Amino acid sequence: MSNTERPPVVDWATDFDHTHPDYGQNAPEIWDELRATCPVAHTERFGGTWLPVTHEAVSAIAHDTENYTSMGVVVSENKPEIPAPMGFAPPITSDPPFHAIARRLLLEPFAPKPVKALEQYTRDCCNGLIDDILASGSDLTDAATEYAQHIPVRIIAKMLGVPETDGDKFRRFIHQIIETPGADTVDEDGGGSFDEYLDAAIAEHRANPKPPGEGDLIDHLTQADIEGTPLLDEHVRGTIALLLIAGIDTTWSSIGAALWHLASHPEDRARYTNEPEIRLFAIEEFLRFYAPVTMARIAVTDHELGGCPVKAGDWLLLPFPAANRDPEAFDDADKFIIDRQQNRHGAFGLGIHRCLGSNLARMELAVAIDTWTERIPDFELSDPDAVRWSVGQIRGPRELPVRINLDTVNR
Repeated sequence: MSNTERPPVVDWATDFDHTHPDYGQNAPEIWDELRATCPVAHTERFGGTWLPVTHEAVSAIAHDTENYTSMGVVVSENKPEIPAPMGFAPPITSDPPFHAIARRLLLEPFAPKPVKALEQYTRDCCNGLIDDILASGSDLTDAATEYAQHIPVRIIAKMLGVPETDGDKFRRFIHQIIETPGADTVDEDGGGSFDEYLDAAIAEHRANPKPPGEGDLIDHLTQADIEGTPLLDEHVRGTIALLLIAGIDTTWSSIGAALWHLASHPEDRARYTNEPEIRLFAIEEFLRFYAPVTMARIAVTDHELGGCPVKAGDWLLLPFPAANRDPEAFDDADKFIIDRQQNRHGAFGLGIHRCLGSNLARMELAVAIDTWTERIPDFELSDPDAVRWSVGQIRGPRELPVRINLDTVNR
């Protein structure tokens, strides 16, 4: 069932559907209403799912590895077939103690130094995309489809050692996995399934290994071992899938949301452009206010959550964006404050699964917004009603039509 065909939601407290278009367009208002009336919502959809919207509840679940397993992080009609402790996309689907082992394998490639080495490449990508936008001569563009959605695709492709030209393929796979959970992940252009694509990349890297330390991320994984045993292909495939999904959709959603905000708030756009000293604070506030990611867990015990009877096997959504807007956790939580000083947000998650790619995401977001505002300092939404926000567990603008003041651009 496509998200456009899903039954309407009559009551978000008792029948919510995070894959319905109304949720994508109005999520902050829904969270506010639930926080005031029913802070732990429930639905029978997807086999039974809970949605806590307070920072306290989301944080408690994220830190609790006894009552909840991470083997399922994307809610769908079907539970995952590969159980913990590894799960289908380690380390995000892994439980302790395997989680720490799988996570440790990825710490080096995402450390500050290798991420810093990608900064100029990222800036060059951004400038190239803006050159293409301005070359059209039109003052209208879609800042999501023509800019934001290309940047992390190119960076992750470079890191993994797969063709940058496969970007459209990645976007199709991500749409199927995130926006239509449970659907088959098949390339509509006849390129096979997501698993087949990944298996081919793994086989090519195993057949043509690069010297240790000189390869890409897939080389890193195919040459890694756990206590002397090479990683299973299932482990490598799942981790590559995680990096493609978590490293692309989340970041382009953050970039798009930040551009949406600046297009909608000229006073903040002027401050970001003219006061470079506030940009570090602004990036963190973009992450707090427009956090894109909602994770999921599966209950492994019968227990109570906020007085609600959670049963083993139930899904639980962890909407980190809702937690970031909880007035019990943040002063003026419902306001975007571009130079907010105290900002311990949970945009990158909480607990053991806090995003290990946060250095990369911050870099890409900062470079993308800096480059855009330096080249295109004056822009606005051309049609606010045409902005379309994604559905599912990653939220960001999928279509973002803007009008550029061509008299102010830096070519």
